Amino acid sequence: MIGGNMGYAVADGWGPLETVGHMVINLPAEQRIFLTGQVSALALAFLFRWYLPTSQYGPIFRHSIASLFGICLSIYCFGWLTLFLIGELVLGYLLLLLADSRRVHVYTLFLTMAYLTLFHVQRFLYPAEDQLDFTVPLMMLTQKISRVAFEFHDGHFQTEKPLSPLQRRLVIRPLPSPLSYVSYTLGFLGLLAGPVCSYNDYQIFIHGNEKTGNPNVAVSRKLSLCCLLLGAHLVLSDRFSISDDQGCSVFGQYLDLYLMAASRRPKYYFAWTLADAINNAAGFGYNGISEDGTERWDLLSNLDIVKIETATSFKMFIDNWNIQTAVWLKEVCYDRSTYNPLLSTFMLSAVWHGVHPGYYLTFLTAVPITLAARNARRTIRPWFQGNALNKTVYDVITWLCTQIAMSYTVAPFMLLELGLSLKLYRSLGFSLHILPVFLLLVLPKTLKPHSAEKSRSTTTVCEKKMK
Repeated sequence: MIGGNMGYAVADGWGPLETVGHMVINLPAEQRIFLTGQVSALALAFLFRWYLPTSQYGPIFRHSIASLFGICLSIYCFGWLTLFLIGELVLGYLLLLLADSRRVHVYTLFLTMAYLTLFHVQRFLYPAEDQLDFTVPLMMLTQKISRVAFEFHDGHFQTEKPLSPLQRRLVIRPLPSPLSYVSYTLGFLGLLAGPVCSYNDYQIFIHGNEKTGNPNVAVSRKLSLCCLLLGAHLVLSDRFSISDDQGCSVFGQYLDLYLMAASRRPKYYFAWTLADAINNAAGFGYNGISEDGTERWDLLSNLDIVKIETATSFKMFIDNWNIQTAVWLKEVCYDRSTYNPLLSTFMLSAVWHGVHPGYYLTFLTAVPITLAARNARRTIRPWFQGNALNKTVYDVITWLCTQIAMSYTVAPFMLLELGLSLKLYRSLGFSLHILPVFLLLVLPKTLKPHSAEKSRSTTTVCEKKMK
């Protein structure tokens, strides 16, 4: 359903630039503080790279300036609440110093999540529309503190399960110094919107131990994209909503869901792209040379817009959305959970996001859909790989199914309230709750993957040749 002009009064005869400028000036206080804070961080990032090169200044000085900039930025955005950020990182560091290395990662994760949840509850009970959401930097801080604890644990305690190559690369052996710990957790580069990087990657950046290229081209492209995304957010945000028409068809309801979800994505695209550009502007995020010879500045990228919008599977969508948070969830939960890693990971993600019932309903809904999508893809996809036409048909169908399923899944995340979410699902007959369960029960029994048949056939031929 198409809404009005989002509450922005626009004068007749204004051009696009005047209109966008007026919208930016009249943004809600929360969004305006975030925007000015990130623009300030961008300016500081350029200054950090230009005037504090590793060739002239050592890591202690660079750590000190990054920490000072971060604290000043936090005071500008959150005022005295900055003390709570400092309090959490002090607790995290004390655990590294005092806790048993065999359990320090578990203690730290529970402590930081409990600390974060207290502020989520406070925000839920006493929402403040005129200030920037303080839980956002706490969410980033929770990831950083817990990542350090897990990587420190891996470097000091050998578990029965061997470490993966990635875990071995990320291990922290010497105890981080207080200054480097503060710089990593509270530094200005990732304070307001991340992205969260590993402690070791951050140290490489600060010390200048890795050859990097020139980020100017990458930063320019990302900032240009940010302008487009900000314009899309201002034009599309809250423009679509779920229809209240009782006679609306199921097709109409699903279309409303898709438009509502798609119109809200530019906000996240903008925030994460700008955060990525801020880190690149400081010289952080270099990821080597691509196959075509161009520099890659995607080490910290949090999304791939093209892959999200063209995703042909639930997994492809999730893998390219909030990438660094997905890495954190995999590192601290999915790879280590002894009970249902998928459910455990989704529940941790729900708690990390907040206490609104809609978050929990979204992630609970995602579990059977993820399992069913994985099973259906493995079973059905091989039948459509014979020629280009079949592949195209398969891609179109799976793109449509992915967008419908994702829009259905994230609806409670946008609505937040349990009553509204259940009302919506009830009007759709809980269709995408029932269908995944049905597919999980039926598909393995009724369809045999073509690839499996081909594999068995190949094996039989090889056995005959060996005889």
